[in-house]
Amino acid sequence: MKSKTSRTEADCFSPLYIRSVHIAQELPDSEYYSDLPAIRHIRKNNGLAFTKPVTFIVGENGIGKSTLIEAIAVSAGFNPEGGTLNFQFSTSDTHSSLHDYVRITRGVRRNTDGFFLRAESFYNAATYLDEVETHSPSPMGPYGAYGGKSLHKQSHGESFLVLVENRFSGEGLYILDEPEAALSPMRMMRMMVSIRELAKAGAQFLISTHSPILMTLPDADLIQFNDEGLKHMSYRETEHFQISSAFLQNPDRMLKELFHDRNGDIKEQ
Repeated sequence: MKSKTSRTEADCFSPLYIRSVHIAQELPDSEYYSDLPAIRHIRKNNGLAFTKPVTFIVGENGIGKSTLIEAIAVSAGFNPEGGTLNFQFSTSDTHSSLHDYVRITRGVRRNTDGFFLRAESFYNAATYLDEVETHSPSPMGPYGAYGGKSLHKQSHGESFLVLVENRFSGEGLYILDEPEAALSPMRMMRMMVSIRELAKAGAQFLISTHSPILMTLPDADLIQFNDEGLKHMSYRETEHFQISSAFLQNPDRMLKELFHDRNGDIKEQ
C-alpha cells in the first residue's frame, strides 16, 4: 500500500514563492492596524494560506486589504513605496510597522524577479526609475524592460500595462495593490490575459482589488474579508460582483433607489 503524503508535507513542496502569511499574536493593541478586520481574522485563523498562483484579496474600504498587502510586500523584501526588489528610495515614511509582526512562509522555489505595484505611490517609483536609467541605463537600452521610455511619458494606464506585459516574467513574485485604479475595462481585460499567462509560466500574484472584472480571472483564489471573517468564494458570491451586476442590469431602478426619486425625474439615458 502506498503511503499517503500528509498535507503538511505536500505544502512544503508548494510551487508558490509564498505559501502563507502569519501575524504575531503579540501585535500591539495601540496600533490602528491591530483592529482591522483583515488583520484580526488572519490572527484568529492562525495564518492565511496561499494555494494558487493568483490570489485576490477583496473587501470594503477600511477592511485592511492595502495594509496587509503592504506588510507582505515589505516582509518579502520590497520597498514600501513599490518597485522591484532593487528599488531603494524613500519619499515619505507612511507605511505601517505591521511588517515587523508578519511572518511569510516561502516555498521550495525562490523567485528571481518581482515587483510591488502600489497605485498610490506609483509616481514615486516611476521617478526613481528615471534616476536609475539616467545614471545606469538598462543593458537592453534605456528603459528596455519598461516599454522603451519613461513611465512618466506614458499614461497611467499605459504604464501599468507596460509593467505587466514587458517587465514581469514567469519567475517572479508580483504584489499588486488595486492595479485597476488606472485601467479602463478594456485594458483591465488585457491585463488579465497577461496575468494568466504569467501565472501559467510560474509567476505568483497577490492582488488587492475592488474590480469585479479582475475577480473573474479563471483558476484564481478569491478571499473576501469583512467584519465577520474571511471566506474563500467564487467571484459571483462577492459583494462587488453582485452590486455591480445589479446596477448594470437595471441602472434606472438602482438610481431611483439611490437618490430616493419618487417622481420619476430620472430618465433613461
